[in-house]
Amino acid sequence: MQLISREEIKTLIEQPKGNCVSIYMPTHPAGPEVRQDPIRFKNLVKEAETRLIDAGLEQKNAIALLEKSHELDTQEFWEQMEEQGLGIFISENIFRYYTLPIDFQELVVVTDRFHIKPLLPILNGNGRFYILALSQQDVRFFEGTRYTVNEVEVENLPKNLDQALQKDETAKEGQFRLATSERGTTNAFSQPGTFHGQGSPDKDKHQEDIIQFFQIVDRALHDQLKLQKAPLVLAGVEYLLPLYRQANTYQHLMDEAITGNPEILSAQELHNQAWPIVEADFQKSQQDALEQFHELFSSDTGKASNKLEEVVSAAYYQRVDSLLVAVGQQQWGLFDPTSETVYLHPEKEAGDEDLLDFVAAHTFTFIKLMIVDRIYTVVFARNWFYLIKLLFTFF
Repeated sequence: MQLISREEIKTLIEQPKGNCVSIYMPTHPAGPEVRQDPIRFKNLVKEAETRLIDAGLEQKNAIALLEKSHELDTQEFWEQMEEQGLGIFISENIFRYYTLPIDFQELVVVTDRFHIKPLLPILNGNGRFYILALSQQDVRFFEGTRYTVNEVEVENLPKNLDQALQKDETAKEGQFRLATSERGTTNAFSQPGTFHGQGSPDKDKHQEDIIQFFQIVDRALHDQLKLQKAPLVLAGVEYLLPLYRQANTYQHLMDEAITGNPEILSAQELHNQAWPIVEADFQKSQQDALEQFHELFSSDTGKASNKLEEVVSAAYYQRVDSLLVAVGQQQWGLFDPTSETVYLHPEKEAGDEDLLDFVAAHTFTFIKLMIVDRIYTVVFARNWFYLIKLLFTFF
């Protein structure tokens, strides 16, 4: 499964102003509700048509704009649905849809830009991390999120110890062949007689070889990870893990690891064991952001606020450092940049937009472009805050 990327969301945000239709709906890969999904989809498209007409578009033009959505209304599309949510984006020049592992609330938004807030939990709080699966016979490197895992080809990353040390199993000068158990696992410290060939090395010599092997692995990963801060989880048999830690130079290597033979684990099995290890780390980052807000808010320095009128202006002028916002809520209204006036409405009125989405989009775009490597970027919280709808920090 390929998740929507930051660049794709950025493209949606920067779509030229015009009639932009955003449709979100929950989907059901299995169960009796599967048959209802196409009906819900038709109803939401019809609702989008009504809203386009209310916005001033002639009916024939509204129907023409939404015609692209019919590409999805096929039996094959719904039968192949494997995710929990569907997001659709339609404008004069763009038609995109994403099936995603998020249980979206039904929502239709028609404004002069796309509504992107429901997508943001994919990028924030669900985390990006790495897995390094190590054995003497096989090295694999993966990039994962909460929902996905993909193996990554790393330049100069050796596939095994022999390749790293340029050893040949049949070479004569002190070379050896590692013993393999019946289950396919390799044990460097097995019983006497498991090493073969001339000049069989002792444990100390072989341990030095392993550390040298891991130093070569670490150097290859250094070029891949030198600008990254995502956590790295090791997977390997227990005696190899401390040896790799001796060779490691990546600062974000997790203390906890996946123990056992990684050769017999699929990418998804590695992911299933790695995610609980990194999840707590991601939750701590969110908690740190919340504590930072409370500290600044209680100190009365003017650097934190939960007043939406202040937040909208600050986001528009790119003065927001950290933002926490409830994804499943909307606050309809308007912002007039010329007078810096915010108009809040209890119900959606003609020309309104969700101001929570407005501040999220402006903060997301600014931080993406300007401060990619900050510890506090943008934090979006689902169902965290109902009394405090919006938390942010001024520069």
